[in-house]
Formats: sequence, C-alpha cells, structure tokens
Amino acid sequence: MNDQSATVRDSFSGRFAVVAAVAGSAIGLGNIWRFPYVAGENGGGAFLLVYLVCIIAIGITVMTSEFIIGRAAQKNPYGAFKALAPGKPWFLIGLMGVVAAFMILAFYTTVAGWTLEYFYQSITGNITGKNNAELTVMFDTFLKGSFRPLLWFLIFMGLTGAIIISGVRKGIEKYTKVMMPFLFVLLILLCVRSLTLPGAGEGLRFLFYPDISKLTPKVILEALGQSFFSLSIGMGTLITYGSYIKKNENLASSAGMVTLADTAIAIIAGIAIFPAVFALGGSPASDTGLVFIVLPEIFQKMPLGNIFATLFFLLLSIAALTSTISVLEVIVAYLVEELKMSRRKATIAATLSVSVLGVITVLSFGALSNIRVADKNVFSILEYLTSNIMLPVGGFFIVLFIGWFFSPALVKKELTNDGSLKGRYLPLFRFFVKFIAPVAIAMVFLYSLGIFR
Repeated sequence: MNDQSATVRDSFSGRFAVVAAVAGSAIGLGNIWRFPYVAGENGGGAFLLVYLVCIIAIGITVMTSEFIIGRAAQKNPYGAFKALAPGKPWFLIGLMGVVAAFMILAFYTTVAGWTLEYFYQSITGNITGKNNAELTVMFDTFLKGSFRPLLWFLIFMGLTGAIIISGVRKGIEKYTKVMMPFLFVLLILLCVRSLTLPGAGEGLRFLFYPDISKLTPKVILEALGQSFFSLSIGMGTLITYGSYIKKNENLASSAGMVTLADTAIAIIAGIAIFPAVFALGGSPASDTGLVFIVLPEIFQKMPLGNIFATLFFLLLSIAALTSTISVLEVIVAYLVEELKMSRRKATIAATLSVSVLGVITVLSFGALSNIRVADKNVFSILEYLTSNIMLPVGGFFIVLFIGWFFSPALVKKELTNDGSLKGRYLPLFRFFVKFIAPVAIAMVFLYSLGIFR
C-alpha cells in the first residue's frame, strides 16, 4: 500500500470503539453456543477454573501479539508479515490467516443461519408444545432441508456484507457499538429469569464449584482449546483490527478489556443456561444440541418461555453477526490492500466467493451429504481444518514471531506508545510470549491431532 493510501487509512475512533469491535469479534457463537456445552461436558467448575487461567496466561498474550503486528504494519495479515519481515517466509502465516477466515466464514455463517431459523420458529410459536424427541426431529429435518437453511445463510451473508461495505468507522464501529451493549442487556435479562427458577442453585454450584477430582488432562486441554477458539486467535482478525487501532491507544489495556468482556459474556451465558438446565431437568452434557434441542424444551417449561426463547435466539444471532463481520473484514482488507480493489468491489467479491463455498457447506447435511472425506462432511472438514490445525498453527507462529524474531525494541515501542507509557509488564509479557504461550499452543495442537493425550 502506498504512502498516500496509508494516510487515509480508516481507523476506530477511540477506546470504546476498539473494545466494542474486537470484543464483538471474539464474542460470538463460541461463547454462547460452544462454551456452555464444552463446560457442561468437562466438569463445570473445574473446567471454568482452568479456562480462566488459560485466558489470563495465554489469551491476553496472543491477542496483544496480534495487535502489535497489525498496528506496527498498518496492513492486513498477509501484508503485515511482508512489511515486518521482508524477504522471509513469515507472510505465509498471514496468508494462512486469510484462507482460514474464508473457510471459517463458510461454516460459521451456516450455524448463524440456524440461529435465524430458531428465532423465526420462536416468534411463530412453532417450538411450543414439542418434546425432546420432536425437537430433535425438527432440528434434523431442518438441517437436511435445502430451501430454509440456504435462505437463512444467504440473508446472514447479505447482512454481514452490508455492514462491511460501509467501512471501519461507518460500518464495523457504528454497528458493534450498538449491538454489543444490546447483546449484554439481553443476556442479563436471561440470567435474571434463569436464576429465579426453583432449583437454580444447583446450576450455579455446577458452574462455580470446582470439583478437583474432575480435573483431568482432557479438561485442561479442552479449556485451553476453548480459550483459543473464543478469542478469535490465529485467524487474522485481531491483526486486521489491530491495524485500525490508533497509535495513542494502549494496546495491552485494550487486549485486557476485550479479554475481560469476552470472558464475562461466556460466564454470563453459563449463568443464563446452567441454572435453567438443572432447575428444569435437562442435562448439561448435551453436546451441540444444548442450544437447539435442550434449551427450546426448557424454555417451554418457563412462564413466558416463548418470549425468552425469542430473546435468546435473537441474542445468538447478534453475537454471530458481530463475529462474521470481523471475519469478512480480514478477506476484504486483503483484497483492498493487496489487489488494489475498491472496498465496495472487494466486499461484493468476498461475499459472493464465500457464499459459493457456504452453499456447499449448508447442503452438506442434506443434498450433498454424500461428499465425505474420512467420514466427515464439508461442514466438519472446514471446522476441523480451521479449528484444529490452521488456528493453532497460526497462533503458534504469531507468538514465535513476536517472541523470537521481531525486534524487542519495536515491541516496546508499540506497547509503550513510543515511550509515553511505562510498560512495567514488558518483562512478564516477554516471558509469556517466548515460553509459556508457544508450549501451551503446541500442546493444544498435538492434542487436537490425537498425538498427545
């Protein structure tokens, strides 16, 4: 990108905009859909304890590293590594981040479409009166269909593209500053309703009382993997958003606030879900069906349950949208800066090309379910390749880059805003980025491949 274009580069207006946008990226289906069922399957309180340690020790470190790369280069992930390590193969990590974003958006927006379907079903009252078996059939029938899953997918992609086409400040910032507080208010409402149910205390005990006997290597590694997934690490989003952070913003403070917001939403989601599950006879270990089968059944047992079901699936849709816009921005930023496309053309090209892969992904549960590799459909292949391989590898090399390759003086310059901040935490950050984070991420990667148990 030439100097002239760099001078007019879009940016976030201030601290709240940074936190709202980056937290919007991190806070999504991973917190409200994935966190509760992973915690439910891994001992509740024991899992939460390890998860918090992982977030503090590794999550903040990797997020800060991505911010440093993005703001130092003022470019997309691919361009950032090319600028900061010219002539070296580090740019492949940035390119992998862009490719990962492309693949993630295809399957993530597929799930986001499911949230719109259930929002619609809640409004129309079609969930009312159905038992667990009927809800299971309803979900299975919907997945295997063609028209409605495709319709919701395309609507969600259209919404995502419409926000991105407006730019960083008029698009991403404008909408996340509204959606994130609204999302928080909806979650609090659901928490209040859940906590006022008779027997809700058992759910709180399950979530917050760590049973050390359940602390196995599997629980530790699942918690580390969830912290990684939850914070959107390794897919280029944080580098891209970091490039929009002004030079006078405190990067470490912003990373800390985003991590705090992300973790708070995950815990609040647990408070909204587990007391209701225990109070009304559900199982916390219900896998991915916790949200689309178990919860709709539980909502029916509540007074005004249909209203709270509608609010919940609206909440899920908003959380998904704040994430999909951040992932699409990674691809758009690459097309604008590397291929010199206008933002409008880049957004249209990215949205259409992702939609092609997305349509195949949506249909992989029905019409294209016969396309399988190692007994995985297209959806499962994309999820496995990105979550289990590309993100951990990307995160691993990002911390190696900052810890062992990038100039310590330039790291200090970014973290102290060229000396205007004291940066007393720098020695601790260097220790974690050089030793703790790489080892922990390598463990997750080896565990996910089945090499390390």
